[in-house]
Amino acid sequence: MAHGQPSDPGPAEAALARLAAAVDLPGWRVGSATLAAPGALAAALAEMGPGGVVFPMFMAGGWFTRVHLPGQLAAAGAVDWRVLEPFGCLEAVQDLAVQVAVETGAAEVILAAHGSFKSPVPAAIAGRVAGMIAARGLRVGCGFIDQEPRLAGLRGFGAGTVCLPFFAAGGGHVTDDIPAALAEAGFEGRILPALGLDARVPGIIADAVRAERGVCEGACRWGEWIRHSGV
Repeated sequence: MAHGQPSDPGPAEAALARLAAAVDLPGWRVGSATLAAPGALAAALAEMGPGGVVFPMFMAGGWFTRVHLPGQLAAAGAVDWRVLEPFGCLEAVQDLAVQVAVETGAAEVILAAHGSFKSPVPAAIAGRVAGMIAARGLRVGCGFIDQEPRLAGLRGFGAGTVCLPFFAAGGGHVTDDIPAALAEAGFEGRILPALGLDARVPGIIADAVRAERGVCEGACRWGEWIRHSGV
């Protein structure tokens, strides 16, 4: 499951279907649906039947994964479906972000994330990942589209800098908003594909589904924080 793009649901729905097709889970039926595509969730549930698991392609837990998604599942007639921890909360995904940054060979990295004016959790997760990258000896800046510090305000990074979009998929934020914000900041480096487009992601999803968990101790602490804060 992913949020999708309400203004143009088709491309995001097709991209998620391609991702689902790449998830190698012998003996499992793997489908996909975005919340933005009308009727997609109900159609997928009708095809899949009861007793499945939902893997949320979201970068953090919050209202969408804790409240809206379960509500949409119930409204669509889901029976005995379990919602796993979101993509960005997985230890393997956070480690992948570090690995991608290091593999570029760049000395400076900007981690671009969505953020939220309503919850501190998305920024906390992005900040944790930025700290993990910095621990590998790289200079790191972390900026957001939807909260401070804004990407447009991140200055002083050289032409050899890479920007890693900490996003589950491509879409308008990655193709339009991030480049526009970085251009405003005078960024002359290279923008990488969204983290969720990495070829190693289908394997990470398969491992998480097989385990019906797959979150690190830190991600579990974020989950406890979310539950205790009522988000």
